[in-house]
Amino acid sequence: MSLAEAVRPVVPRPNSPASPPAARPPLRIRRVPPRDDLAASVGDAAGVSAMIGLGETYFAAFALALGTGETFAGLVATLPMLAGAALQLATPRFLAKQRSYKKWVVACVCVQAASLLLMPLAAFFSGSLAAICIFAAATFYWAGSQASGPAWNTWVEELIPRRLRARFLAARARISQACTLGGFVFGGLALQAGKSSGWLLAEFAVIFLIGSSCRFMSAWFLSRHSEPSRGRYSLRQVPMREALFRSHKTGGGTPIILYLLAMQAAVQISGPYFAPYMLGQRDMSYLSYMVLVGIGYLGKVIALPLWGQVAHRAGARRLLWIGGTSIVPIAGLWLGGDFFAGWQMNHVLEAGVVAIPVNVSAEFVYLGLVQLISGIVWAAYELAMLLMFFEAIPKQDRASVMTYYNLGNAAAQVTGGLIGAAILQIGHESHAAYLAVFGISSLVRLCTVPLLRSVNSQPGTPRQRTSPQPTIGLRETPEPV
Repeated sequence: MSLAEAVRPVVPRPNSPASPPAARPPLRIRRVPPRDDLAASVGDAAGVSAMIGLGETYFAAFALALGTGETFAGLVATLPMLAGAALQLATPRFLAKQRSYKKWVVACVCVQAASLLLMPLAAFFSGSLAAICIFAAATFYWAGSQASGPAWNTWVEELIPRRLRARFLAARARISQACTLGGFVFGGLALQAGKSSGWLLAEFAVIFLIGSSCRFMSAWFLSRHSEPSRGRYSLRQVPMREALFRSHKTGGGTPIILYLLAMQAAVQISGPYFAPYMLGQRDMSYLSYMVLVGIGYLGKVIALPLWGQVAHRAGARRLLWIGGTSIVPIAGLWLGGDFFAGWQMNHVLEAGVVAIPVNVSAEFVYLGLVQLISGIVWAAYELAMLLMFFEAIPKQDRASVMTYYNLGNAAAQVTGGLIGAAILQIGHESHAAYLAVFGISSLVRLCTVPLLRSVNSQPGTPRQRTSPQPTIGLRETPEPV
């Protein structure tokens, strides 16, 4: 029956006896073809990933360029995230009033895109004023990102047919990582050229402007999505106590949440200080820094199809065990870089009017190998994390529970970041202090293994046949350390 037939009035026959009115058929909401939704989803992934590579990845580098200090440059990746997570707690309330996932997500994404336009304003200030400007822009950035995540995760599940989900998301994830890598490479080359020509801050403004444009493009693609359940979805506001302490059998997933938060805190002891260590402590060029981080993204692109097959055949829990144990020693491997610091070759690459210094050493090759391994194992961990979340949280509770998780996740990141900052301050931001940060991070990650065992010992489905949609607000730091 078509929509027009569904709403056409029924005219009774002249001689027919009176009869009770027939039940009104349910309204069928028109939607665009699934193929159009999938194409728009790919466009959204390309836009947001390019923005990450161009903008978010260089927040710490921008803070260093303005002279805010190495410790603050590391904290700019964590403290604004906590402030943004506090702001996004209002998401379920606004969703209940607006009754539209799409409108809320598009509005939040536009806020995130606009925040990148505010970031270059910090270049007009110095000292504490520049730090406040960076902090404010980063806070709005993370507020927009995390507020859109819970609604997007619930909404997008309706748009991808279950029979296509695994293959489509695998292809989408590879496109996403490739666009992030492309944006990061472009940003690194632009900053290196700006540093050589004396226009470094202007180049930062350019890459933030392009990153903002990519996010606005992502918002346009999101607006092209359909919304089949608009006005008819059942959204339950879950109390925080229930979300955190109900059992796994009732859909709470408390052990997995505790493990992920503990691991997040352990990772953030070292993660935010990767860029300050490379750019500030080791005085690495933007080109060399770009290559190292790009190798990590390349490792993810290479490994994603393999880990997808492992999750399909062995299940998300087995994949989480592989990823969770494999990322334990990654930060500690950075301690071995000093053993290869003896041999070095310097070369100047002429690119038109710009001379780009290229430093190749045995230490750089070693660190590149560590980054490749890091990208491969982080791909396993992140994929398993997403699969476990979709397995543990019911759809009607997801928007509410995810807001609480985002807040806890941000608090864990700030806790880890402050521990790393304290170690650096005690060690006066010396080389030995950075090595201590990396080593302690691996030791704390090792302490999370008992929590991982409790997650994998729980009853669950042996196989996870479908992949979930990647989430917004649950990404790791851009540098997989």
